[in-house]
Amino acid sequence: MERMNLHIIALNIPYPPNYGGVIDMYYKLPELHRLGVKLILHCFVYDRPPAAELEALCENVYYYKRRTGLMANLSFLPYNVCSRKDPHLIERLLHDDYPILFEGLHSCYYLTDKRLAGRLKLYREGNIEHDYYRLLARSCRTLFTKAFLLVEAWRFRRYQRVIASADITLAISLADAAYLRQQFPGRRIEFMPAFHAGERVTSEAGRSGFILYHGKLSVFENEHVALFLIAQVFSRLDCPCILAGMNPSERIRAKAAPYPHIIVEANPTAERMDYLTREAQVHLLVTFQDTGLKLKLLNSLFAGRHIVANRLMLAGSGLDSLCHIADTPEEMITACRRLLAEPFTEEETERRRSFLFPDYSPAYQAARLLRMLEGN
Repeated sequence: MERMNLHIIALNIPYPPNYGGVIDMYYKLPELHRLGVKLILHCFVYDRPPAAELEALCENVYYYKRRTGLMANLSFLPYNVCSRKDPHLIERLLHDDYPILFEGLHSCYYLTDKRLAGRLKLYREGNIEHDYYRLLARSCRTLFTKAFLLVEAWRFRRYQRVIASADITLAISLADAAYLRQQFPGRRIEFMPAFHAGERVTSEAGRSGFILYHGKLSVFENEHVALFLIAQVFSRLDCPCILAGMNPSERIRAKAAPYPHIIVEANPTAERMDYLTREAQVHLLVTFQDTGLKLKLLNSLFAGRHIVANRLMLAGSGLDSLCHIADTPEEMITACRRLLAEPFTEEETERRRSFLFPDYSPAYQAARLLRMLEGN
């Protein structure tokens, strides 16, 4: 049987897989590779170097420089779309008739290109982008950046119509799937949870004495949450509270500094992050945006102990029953104090396994994706 070939257009270089959307992009690759799919990966370069690790999983890897700057902003198209176009990319897509997977709305500049008519085109949705940018603008402190984010939200709301050109849309959450079905009646919208590192649930029974919040701390939303947790929750607890993630701002460090029990771990290694995820007694997962499916939620369910999450973190996930829900600082403090004293049990690990499989298994979802590529 002839092997399936697939073009993947990635909005960023999906290695290392150390934050949100990049995790979903990266972990598709080994799963599809394992199934025999020949992957042709196209990546846009702007804040990460080319990664040799991708060569082992892909038939070819191509890199394109993002066209940033003022000219990319002088358009009705979203800046994040207009800056990701390249004539070499469309030339390579036209060399064959293989299916194309567009990773995120940012990568969809060529989705509506008439030269690709008749090709099987899949769109991987990771956020309702206009909602995401509008909510980012709310937590932004500088007027110029806030204005840019609001304009970008308006552009993405107009641009969203291109999704109708995709043969199949892969929605990352149940809530997003419902929204997209409403916006694009008659189009094929499939719920496909995020790909991630969890081949199996490895949560360990036992007990430790610290609470963990983790994320890409340079992102507006995560910085906002970190500052909220320091001021409203961690400062009122008397156990070690760790905030771990990429590039924490000076503001986070300064707010945590007066509290010896609040520890900011900047840019932990993969090994250190695995340790923190495995050993934390409580994962405190909070968001102020109900967009997409938060990868940190799946990672924590597959590898961590108790999870305290607010309703916005769980929105559209279908995973509420596996978490302890807390929306206010008082509810979070009460839940954390109670769970610090409760060992995590093997029974809870088994309950997660029975609930999460097969739907949240990367191997299962890769097999589904392959069937779609084959026309099923």
